[in-house]
Amino acid sequence: MQLGGRRSGNIEDRRGMSPAVVGGGIGGILLLLVALFFGVDPGALTNSGRETPVNAGGPANTAPADEATKDFVATVLGYTEDTWSDIFRRSGMRYREPKLVLFTGAVESACGFGQAAMGPFYCPPDEKVYLDTSFFQDLKNRFHSPGDFAQAYVIAHEVGHHVQNLLGISDQVHVYQQQARRERANDASVRLELQADCFAGVWATHTEQMQKFLDPGDVDEALNAASMIGDDRLQMQSRGYIVPESFTHGTAEQRARWFNKGFRGGAISSCNTFNVANP
Repeated sequence: MQLGGRRSGNIEDRRGMSPAVVGGGIGGILLLLVALFFGVDPGALTNSGRETPVNAGGPANTAPADEATKDFVATVLGYTEDTWSDIFRRSGMRYREPKLVLFTGAVESACGFGQAAMGPFYCPPDEKVYLDTSFFQDLKNRFHSPGDFAQAYVIAHEVGHHVQNLLGISDQVHVYQQQARRERANDASVRLELQADCFAGVWATHTEQMQKFLDPGDVDEALNAASMIGDDRLQMQSRGYIVPESFTHGTAEQRARWFNKGFRGGAISSCNTFNVANP
């Protein structure tokens, strides 16, 4: 992957800073609801409710490798801004850029308290992506998905949720889920996640057309990453068996297929996961 693009200025570096409240209050409840909505395991959010003082000193000193990672994230985010701005403009719309928050261990968002154990997440109320870059090591070591474009896919997927938010899709799904039974609510969550994968593919192919930033094998890295974090693989790793009716993000095959569908189709219209019988 070529990193010749500009660096986004929409990075909030909170690494080394402690969140004001750990796990309690209305914010914690709101994050729990958002976690259920977006398919995150609520068990990853539980905490004792202790209060932790905010580190007023700002981000801790970081190693050169950490700064290189920040530079990488800023570049990928810049690519998403340029590409989605162009796609929206062609459709007569304006793209509102999200912020990306780098944090260490735990973070307070408009959705409440978040932990690194959740993995990266997007918070619709504040329109921010939250990322503990230690997830990139998990992606390599735990999920066997090395490579810089695998990491870029993770960012692009979360930005895909931002696109859904701007288009009003997230709100529509949320309203539906409030009225639906659990199985149907989970199915809606799967379709939402698969669409974010598809939007990541749309971003990748448009950025390639604009920037020529892909190296041979990059798309395979993204497909592998999408596959390795499918619900069926994760459940098999953690439980030793799978429970399809509890899926919230989609199977390994589905996630890779919808990313590829977006990459090959190259349009938002290619990603209507809600209009097919079996996504």
